Amino acid sequence: MESSGDLNSNGRHLEIGGVCNPSLKKEKVIIDTDPGIDDSMTILMAFQTPEIEIVGLTTIFGNVCTKDATRNALILSEIAGCSGLPVAEGSAEPLKRGEPRIADFAHGSDGLGNISLPSPKGKKIEKGAPEFLVEKVSEYPNEVSILALGPLTNLALAIKRDSSFASKVKRIVVLGGAFFASGNVSPAAEANIYGDPEAADIVFTCGADIVVVGINITTQVSLKDADLLELRNSNGRYAQLLCDMCKFYRDWHVKSDGVYGIFLHDPVCFAALVRPDLFSFKKGVVRVETQGICMGHTLMDQGLKKWNSSNPWTGYTPISVAWTVDAPRVQAFVKELLMKP
Repeated sequence: MESSGDLNSNGRHLEIGGVCNPSLKKEKVIIDTDPGIDDSMTILMAFQTPEIEIVGLTTIFGNVCTKDATRNALILSEIAGCSGLPVAEGSAEPLKRGEPRIADFAHGSDGLGNISLPSPKGKKIEKGAPEFLVEKVSEYPNEVSILALGPLTNLALAIKRDSSFASKVKRIVVLGGAFFASGNVSPAAEANIYGDPEAADIVFTCGADIVVVGINITTQVSLKDADLLELRNSNGRYAQLLCDMCKFYRDWHVKSDGVYGIFLHDPVCFAALVRPDLFSFKKGVVRVETQGICMGHTLMDQGLKKWNSSNPWTGYTPISVAWTVDAPRVQAFVKELLMKP
């Protein structure tokens, strides 16, 4: 394995290999992302996971605007020594709602905790995210999984672009929803689904193999202040960088939730992709409310009743909703990757 010549935040040389090396047979994954501090943790964890090959990053609004999400994806790829990885920019706004909701109050104005990382050297590819998603899923039918960490606009546009997309994608693992729990944008809705409810409803009813991990699950797994200190004192390749980012995120959690630490939303979703044995799942049709005070609400038909007549859930393919999580083991999995040299 040869050094790439790139340096991480500690000045250490980074190596290209594992998920950056397409010559090794691994599960192909595209990460659709709005980095974002917990997205950044997840992306760098993915680069540390030998079982997967990241074939590209696609960007979307959410924690930052789409343009800044693209910049951050390029920065993270270069930090990981994978500067040649395709980064495809996605939609700048939801399907029907104009200006996107941006969570800079949680992630900082740059999305990375305002730690002033240098601008990336690389550029986004010419193809937009929906076109890139369709192209890769068609190039490798039933081989590409998508980890969707932001609003689902890009995936909805890919489904609209190619009617066979849902049958060709291996699976889509979504961070989103608040199943039978309070949301984090309103009592009814979680941020990613609220960010583009129409897109989420298209994706959840498209017929693909879909796994959804809601904040009812992700808020069960956190890094408290002691865990963050342990991470900072570790030899993790990206530990110092991520702890610097997490200071802003942690302070927001104290103000918003009274949590002295951080919830691991995106890393938990990544765990569901690579370690589904740490979760249990329940299958059911999920629909999304697209109007009114419950906009963005995810409601699942648990199959507890045989309906006497059709309703808006009737006739759609059930998806897998994360139901329980082995929180201590998921936290240990996340910490292991974050502390990996």
